[in-house]
Amino acid sequence: QVQLVESGGGLVQAGGSLTLTCAASGRSFSVYTMGWFRQAPGKEREFVAYITPSAGTTAYADSVQGRFTISRDNAKNTMYLQMKSLKPEDTASYSCAATPFNRGKYRSSLGYDYWGQGTQVTVSS
Repeated sequence: QVQLVESGGGLVQAGGSLTLTCAASGRSFSVYTMGWFRQAPGKEREFVAYITPSAGTTAYADSVQGRFTISRDNAKNTMYLQMKSLKPEDTASYSCAATPFNRGKYRSSLGYDYWGQGTQVTVSS
């Protein structure tokens, strides 16, 4: 079992920047693939980005490619999402997720075993 806690959400103007943090418990963080997902009111949860254990592979949803950067610090059991050029459509609750398995489902919420509580990001126009 692993506990994930997100932080760093808030209210920003369109075009602004924000960095989210996901802190993980346990000693096995370095072997977990980590992902970020978001969910807006009335909409389905959608994939944002993922990063493999050694940070050798990252992937992004087309909607955030070039604007968001996912990273991790295994020594600190922490994952980050740097968000730039934010748009009103980025408004959502952002959750981090983790899995120790290689299911080939990193772009789907079904590929993850552990989830944080979410942190709200609101982008005003």
